Amino acid sequence: MSNATRPTQLSPSRAGDFKQCPLLYRFRAVDRLPEPSSRAQVQGTLVHAVLERLYELEAGRRTPEEALALIEPEWTRLNASQEYSELFDGLSDESDWLRGVRRLVETYFAMEDPQRLQPHRTECLVTTTLDDGTQLKGFIDRADVNPAGLVRLVDYKTGKRPPDRFADKALFQMKFYALVWWRTRGKVPTLLRLMYLGDGQVLDYSPTERELEQFERTLKALWASMREAIATGLFRPQKSKLCGWCAHQKLCPEFGGEPPAYPLTTVLPGLEMPPP
Repeated sequence: MSNATRPTQLSPSRAGDFKQCPLLYRFRAVDRLPEPSSRAQVQGTLVHAVLERLYELEAGRRTPEEALALIEPEWTRLNASQEYSELFDGLSDESDWLRGVRRLVETYFAMEDPQRLQPHRTECLVTTTLDDGTQLKGFIDRADVNPAGLVRLVDYKTGKRPPDRFADKALFQMKFYALVWWRTRGKVPTLLRLMYLGDGQVLDYSPTERELEQFERTLKALWASMREAIATGLFRPQKSKLCGWCAHQKLCPEFGGEPPAYPLTTVLPGLEMPPP
């Protein structure tokens, strides 16, 4: 039975997929083809869950010991919802992987003191509809608002900080969140912060209204291209070094494969209905 859907919203991850390879976007957002979880993905999910639970505790209890004690129950909970045993070659391998998770959590405490913070929101769902009908949706790991009303949006990354030449790509997600925050709350965030737990580095950026207005135009143009592809079923593959990590090479024309039949009803370009 097909799980195909017609996308009506734009998120940072799906926007990134389309920019990387339109066909990859189709496989993930339209066909919704299953993909095996990677160790890095599951590690990120677990660390994010631990840090979210950490901020549910009273400030005085937000210690490294309390955070490390959260790893085992959160891992048990994740395993109960989806079996990840295929990722590991036995219990010893899994234990080594969990030690890596502990190191990431310990690195977090070397970067900031959660006892001194009182987040406005964690795992904050943000949505808005732009004036052309483009619907945006995302989840912010943490939003901080100080007594003066200054806003800092924070996102945790379990990898290492990318070189400066890749900073724009890394900040795409944060500018997306900043735009939605601005459009829904009327205030441009003062600081966007990416925290790289893999090496204890941060990437900070302070957006301006002018920059976010330009970014908004970029998103509108991107969603227009995506809507056309969704309406026509024409998603071109885009070969790159990232193809080596793609789970769908067997279905990609760049590797001699053939995509499955397009599961949605297509219409002529320009005649598709705007999302509700």
